[in-house]
Amino acid sequence: MHLPLIAWPWLAAVLPLPWLLRWWLRPEAPGQALNLPQPGLSLATAVGGRSPRGSWLLLGLAWLCLVGAAIRPQWLGPPQAQEHSGRAMMLAVDLSGSMAQEDMVLAGQPVSRFAAVKAIAGDFISRRSGDELGLILFGSQAYLVTPLTYDLDAVHAQLDGSAVGLAGRETAIGDAIGVAVKRLASLPTQARVMVLLTDGVNNTGAIQPLDAARAAKAAGVRIYTIGIGADRMTVPGFFGSSVVNPSADLDVGMLTSMANDTGGRFFRATDTSALADAYRSIDALEPMPHQGQPLRPHIELFRWPLAAGLVLVLLASLSRMLRPRATA
Repeated sequence: MHLPLIAWPWLAAVLPLPWLLRWWLRPEAPGQALNLPQPGLSLATAVGGRSPRGSWLLLGLAWLCLVGAAIRPQWLGPPQAQEHSGRAMMLAVDLSGSMAQEDMVLAGQPVSRFAAVKAIAGDFISRRSGDELGLILFGSQAYLVTPLTYDLDAVHAQLDGSAVGLAGRETAIGDAIGVAVKRLASLPTQARVMVLLTDGVNNTGAIQPLDAARAAKAAGVRIYTIGIGADRMTVPGFFGSSVVNPSADLDVGMLTSMANDTGGRFFRATDTSALADAYRSIDALEPMPHQGQPLRPHIELFRWPLAAGLVLVLLASLSRMLRPRATA
């Protein structure tokens, strides 16, 4: 149901202003306004000096319309539920040098680990409608690239525009968790979620990962960890091809411990299918209903009286210009 509303009703106080000014500033009669030096002389009243009654009526109506626009009439629309889940999720993505390793396959083509993350995480981001999302990129250092926001396109664009090595060639997992905890700690307990994706082991940074995980647990932040990278890869050599494990440096034990201690879960993504499964599992988290007040849209109507007032002013001006002039 639409309800009428006036945003600035106090501006209606200026409505009688033109009539008050006209009354206070009334013109004097010619004999009172000008003293002539010669006695017996008088000024003749000019014929046709008064404006026609129609133009004053148009100007009066125009003033009413302009004041009507100034008070900002509105329609107050029906209440609309906010489409927010009430959950905040911080994505932390590894940009260390090892993320350039081409041991993943996407659409039948070999791609780097980071290329697979951009493709699959981008789809994950687009499905998080209603969540606040933030993005942390980390390598030798951790950077908050996108603060928590409902603008999922901005998060997707920041991830898509990043590159391996942008934050350094090493891996500071503990620092990334520390940045996320700092941003999530002030939110409601059930809203604090972090998704950490890495392919290696912590080898730099000011905070040890397990210490950061304890801080996350104390702050009520659940950490979901994803370890990415194939566990078998054939590489050519001088004496023929050999099978190696390109993810030998991945610290599965640490990632599992951090996830379990904080109430999250560890996922091992050895290929793009497993990576997509990991994101789908995280995507299945039960959303927390939003407790905020419903929104009521305000539809502005000031444009109509404003346009009418301007048209009336134009008509009054034309009527003055086209009125017949008195002849001598």
